[in-house]
Amino acid sequence: MHIGFNLPISGPMATPGTIAAIAQLGEALCFDYLTLTDHIVLPDTSTPGYPYSPTGAFYTPDPGHRMEQLATAAWVAAKTSRIRIVLAVMVVPHRPAVLAAKTLATIDVLSGGRLTVGVGAGWLKAELDAVATTPFAERGAVTDDTIDAMRAIWTQDRPVFHGRYTHIDGLLADPKPVQKPHPPIWVGGESGPSMRRAARIGDAWYPIGSNNAHLLDTLPRLTAGIARMRDLTRAAGRDPAAMGVAYRVKRHGQPAPPATDGNRKLFTGTVADTIEDIAALRAIGVTALDFDFEGRDAAQSAADMKKFREEVLSRLPDATT
Repeated sequence: MHIGFNLPISGPMATPGTIAAIAQLGEALCFDYLTLTDHIVLPDTSTPGYPYSPTGAFYTPDPGHRMEQLATAAWVAAKTSRIRIVLAVMVVPHRPAVLAAKTLATIDVLSGGRLTVGVGAGWLKAELDAVATTPFAERGAVTDDTIDAMRAIWTQDRPVFHGRYTHIDGLLADPKPVQKPHPPIWVGGESGPSMRRAARIGDAWYPIGSNNAHLLDTLPRLTAGIARMRDLTRAAGRDPAAMGVAYRVKRHGQPAPPATDGNRKLFTGTVADTIEDIAALRAIGVTALDFDFEGRDAAQSAADMKKFREEVLSRLPDATT
């Protein structure tokens, strides 16, 4: 199992020095990967609407102060040498397919093949209306079309692709990614369409457990979700065993009441509970886990990462870290 952490690129910690320092610390602590989120513009965030917290509020203070994801990924690649860079996730309709394919291939080349492309269709209508050139209601179709176009651009010498939103016919689109056939694609989302997308083209399914509309916050719920994903992957004509599961943990190590199904919420409680949950998720087929150490203070976040390394990761006998 690979263990990662979320790199703060929003809020008070979103400064060049802090981003570089936290990325380099994560590499020094032997985390396997870091993640970067993707928002470009936000509405008034005092209005609840974030789907991954109990209150609907963003976890990070001042979330509208935010670095652009792909530019930051390239910059972080230059500041590190080993750690994998995971987009968590890239909102696909934000960017035209050909431009996105070119940018991502460039990041993969410049990083020496360390990019994982997490993808999602997006959920924030006000943002997509401002940024995307396609309608919000079509974001799922746009996402599927764009991913297929990017894979064609990455793998064909003279790419030919004619979709609903993207057309390219024999133009040169080099360099190709270092990773073959292309960087791994982790498909985010917990809804039916997102899971079917993962089953069709994903190297891994990448859910967040705390989505209030599709909760995967307890071991029974996540186990059932993974079983459903395996069934969908089989129905798509692919080997379920080849599908990874990367699970994103928004908050951990805090007391919390039981979930609505009566079970303890994953990654709540004590350090021993966290270690137990990691072992349980490995047993049900989770291949990667990433944790969030964001806050208002870089020194505190760094201390929390070091503490997690000492108290949790060092006690995982089979962890790659």
